[in-house]
Amino acid sequence: MSRYTVRHTVAGRPAGHAPTAVLTDDHSGGWRPLTWLGAPAPGGLALPQATPSMSWMYSPRGVFVDDHHVVAADSGNHRVLIWHGIPQVDEQPADVVLGQPDGGTEGRAAGGRGPERGMNLPTGVAIVDGRLIVADAWHHRILIWNAVPQRDDVAPDVVLGQPDSASVEPNAGGECSAATFYWPFGFAVLGGRFWVADTGNRRVLGWSGGVPEPRQAADVVLGQPSPSAREENRGEAAGPASFRWPHAITGTPELLLVADAGDHRVLGWAPHPGADRPANTVLGQADFVTAQEWPYGPHTGDRFRFPYAVDLDGDVLVVADTANNRVLVWDGLPEEPLGGRPADHVLAQPDFASNGENRWALVGRDTLCWPYGLSLHGNLLAVADSGNNRVMLWRRS
Repeated sequence: MSRYTVRHTVAGRPAGHAPTAVLTDDHSGGWRPLTWLGAPAPGGLALPQATPSMSWMYSPRGVFVDDHHVVAADSGNHRVLIWHGIPQVDEQPADVVLGQPDGGTEGRAAGGRGPERGMNLPTGVAIVDGRLIVADAWHHRILIWNAVPQRDDVAPDVVLGQPDSASVEPNAGGECSAATFYWPFGFAVLGGRFWVADTGNRRVLGWSGGVPEPRQAADVVLGQPSPSAREENRGEAAGPASFRWPHAITGTPELLLVADAGDHRVLGWAPHPGADRPANTVLGQADFVTAQEWPYGPHTGDRFRFPYAVDLDGDVLVVADTANNRVLVWDGLPEEPLGGRPADHVLAQPDFASNGENRWALVGRDTLCWPYGLSLHGNLLAVADSGNNRVMLWRRS
């Protein structure tokens, strides 16, 4: 890191907090940290407090941002936090908490009150057409609020993947089917289809009519030979039609991208698959049959180590290269179908060859430790910086 200029700043930090180092290099493409939500870092360590608050988080794994909201899956506290409006100061308290009766309570299923209002490791979050959608992963279900709640502790209007709001068994307590989930970690609505990364069943499910009705079977089962199959990589080596841990989904009406974290790659289909079929694009690996973890050098911008998140807005693509503690950015979609071109920019590391947690130093404004979730909205990027117990907002100048 010696060949990079480091400047110290307290901009945006509450009085009395230690200054943090920000790299000023030419690898970020103009992306700079904006706001820090969650645990402060006195002495350079970001730790969760013993009792939750509306300001602090514990291992957030999902995030969403648009013009009017920030939504965080505060996964370790088994809740979702909502900011109405884009937070302007560090550690700004959330306005609404869901999954718990109040901002000071934690624990699975609303601190033991029950799953009707509670959650168990929520992950993917998004606002789609005015509806709040949450992947309540370890309750094996998707929760939907028909409007973004304005107050705490509101029960969801719709539950997908379970027979009722009190049921939380994997695959609804039965066999795997096209209407059940096992650890659904991510989802997306693309071109009128509702896609779910059904991670524990090692597949992606698709509903052609958008968000489905409860108990409605998916039209597409991607990554498995049948609705009842659930083996990693179809029980074989990695291939173009299989997943190990599908975790996040993004794309366009013509393109479907799935972060297959366990195979250290992103798979793509263009056009959208109407049935189970091989991908025609791969990023992070040299071909469709390689699943190599990339923990050690020489590091490049075209190899991953557990990429848990991917997002796309316009022609900008971002991938959370989670175990390499960085976010990779492409300006313009990679066109090469095999291997893909290297990323144009890297966030949170001084160069493409580095991968240290917080750059093997103390927590800084532009460091990351196991980024699990991403949300890209124009020139605003939200990162669920799980290992640092915070959400970071970045802006491109």
